[in-house]
Amino acid sequence: MRAVLLSLRRAFVVVLLFLAAAPAFAVNPDEIIADPALEARARNLSAQLRCMVCQNQSIDDSNAELARDLRLLVRERIRDGDSDEQVIEYVVSRYGEFVLLKPRFSAKTYILWATPLILLAIGATAMIVYARGRTAKPTGRKLSEEEQAALDRLLGK
Repeated sequence: MRAVLLSLRRAFVVVLLFLAAAPAFAVNPDEIIADPALEARARNLSAQLRCMVCQNQSIDDSNAELARDLRLLVRERIRDGDSDEQVIEYVVSRYGEFVLLKPRFSAKTYILWATPLILLAIGATAMIVYARGRTAKPTGRKLSEEEQAALDRLLGK
């Protein structure tokens, strides 16, 4: 029984290792630029661009056909001498701001960037209001003689 558990554990670890390396298999060998510096730039840019099919992965991690096309486009633009900013601008001009995994701060996205701060302020205000409401406030009214007698009876006085 112990040997079976050990072999199952090893198999599980091997499967996890293969799954962890899965994004590394997204870039096909025929896409890679021979110059290591240009390839590093291409990988860096690809990691910043969203796969329009997967939407939660970069094009560098995605195996979708559109992601492959975008990786090839990025590499082509780099080979043509474009700077990183020019490549990003070109892709954004074709696919819109949504293609960026990290949106830029602009008039269009300020609400996106401000929302966490607004929610934090609302939460802090709610906590303060709630905490102030929980403090016991004396009413300032004395007990009547009947109420005082009932209380003394309960307390055994």
